Amino acid sequence: MYAISVQRDFRAYHFLIGGDWGAENERHPHAYKVELTLEGERLNEHGYLVDIVEIDATLDATIDRYQDKTLNDLSAFHGLNPSIEHFARILCDALGETSTAPNLTTMTVKLWENDIAWASYRKELS
Repeated sequence: MYAISVQRDFRAYHFLIGGDWGAENERHPHAYKVELTLEGERLNEHGYLVDIVEIDATLDATIDRYQDKTLNDLSAFHGLNPSIEHFARILCDALGETSTAPNLTTMTVKLWENDIAWASYRKELS
């Protein structure tokens, strides 16, 4: 199985809901880091799993939707606590919608909200 990953850093805001988490209940920023990993069994005719330029463009366009925004205000988070677990799934789903390479089998988004805490979401591609 082949795998390729790219990373990006970005900033977004959120506030937690549904519990008493002290300062986390107030709007605050996180310096997020996202890692997108794509996997597949075979390479294309150029020897790539997928062109890294395509991955870069897709990831940049997706991150732009969240950069410097308050996650709670976005429709994707409606009714959800904007946890890193939910955010990892939302990013993975958004990135999966733009995947066109027929040889990809899985996509994983790993999302850090600080230097020690991360969550991931893995999606099978058809």
